[in-house]
Amino acid sequence: MSGATSTANERVVERIRTADPVLVGVERAIDTLPGMTTETVLTSGPPLEFDEYDSGQAGAIVGGALYEGLADSRAEAIEKLKAGDIAVRTCHEHGCVGSIAGITTASMPVFVVEDAASGEVGRCHFYEGGSRHRLNYGSYNEAVHEQLTFIDEVMAPVIGATLDHVGGIELRPIVQEALTMGDDMHSRNHAATPLLAQELIPAMLNLERSGTLTPTQVDQTLEHLRNCHYVFLRPAMAASKATADSAHGIDGSSIVSAMTFNCQEFAIRVSGLGDRWFRAPMAPIEGKYFDGFSEDDLEYMGGDSVINATMGLGGLAQAAAFSLIEYQGGSPDQIVERNEAMYRITHGEHPYYEIPYFQFRGVPVGIDVRRVVDEGVTPVMNMGIPGSQGGQIGAGCLEAPMACFEAAVDALDG
Repeated sequence: MSGATSTANERVVERIRTADPVLVGVERAIDTLPGMTTETVLTSGPPLEFDEYDSGQAGAIVGGALYEGLADSRAEAIEKLKAGDIAVRTCHEHGCVGSIAGITTASMPVFVVEDAASGEVGRCHFYEGGSRHRLNYGSYNEAVHEQLTFIDEVMAPVIGATLDHVGGIELRPIVQEALTMGDDMHSRNHAATPLLAQELIPAMLNLERSGTLTPTQVDQTLEHLRNCHYVFLRPAMAASKATADSAHGIDGSSIVSAMTFNCQEFAIRVSGLGDRWFRAPMAPIEGKYFDGFSEDDLEYMGGDSVINATMGLGGLAQAAAFSLIEYQGGSPDQIVERNEAMYRITHGEHPYYEIPYFQFRGVPVGIDVRRVVDEGVTPVMNMGIPGSQGGQIGAGCLEAPMACFEAAVDALDG
């Protein structure tokens, strides 16, 4: 590695280390996402034409169009999508990220997170709820519509008003503490979500007493927070997006500044290589399936949530979360081995986010495409598994394909 590359990589990693994400509010996508329009449906992964999306992710896109009222039927939505009357764009193109299919439409509320160190802003849609059938898992029916409406009419206004009242919530202390309590900040947020609720509840109750919020609104929001451990994943993803964007665009750097995938391909973006996505076919996932499902039922639908792994969380912090074994399979030895390997392909360690099992060693940060290729080790990511008939059917650990890292190295050397 040249001295110039090493210096550039150190600049990138320093931005990751010093990021100070603050959950500043809740806004509608149309009001906060750069370039968003009322006729646009956002989805996860590197961009494709609508005809290139497979059934699950395509179905989620159609569901987003129907939810937004851009068509009256699936047939009409598909016709408009094919004609370009409804535009399909990616979340990353519009300053946000989305879980699995990542569907975000103009009227949907999104968490807004600002990195106080850099000023960069990231956004992410809300967690829909505990049912395995959700829009981001390719399902759209009356029950899914009702849950999205609940988020829009109850959950988002309550949390938005509460954040306005408190002036924002610092996320770094929550992530820092949750890692010591068994979370990985991707497939496990059982500590982080209650820690976030702990910050929200006093102000929420004050707003109820003042009449700004009704008891019903507050009770329903608290029930959602109590029952849905994945609520925190979404602001965590927005925080990682803001951090990643602050670390992008450093000339000469070989550090990965984004990872994502759609139904067809995995892709990475490299800080020193502009906005080009380096793509490769999806790799198999090693996981644990819910009763009645197997790997024959797997259908990739995309996923931006691996932005957390890009910033040293999720799969790069899985040794903080041994209880994931019950959820996604594997063994303690396997988790430790995977996590230790991540230190060999990264440039540094985080000063605040630590893994107790490793004697509070900082999580590995700054995935270096050259180290990935030299070591023959690719990043690992924890994730939910979507099914071919819609819905979540399991959870597991995905290894990024080597080909996209090799292509990035070739581009750096070209």
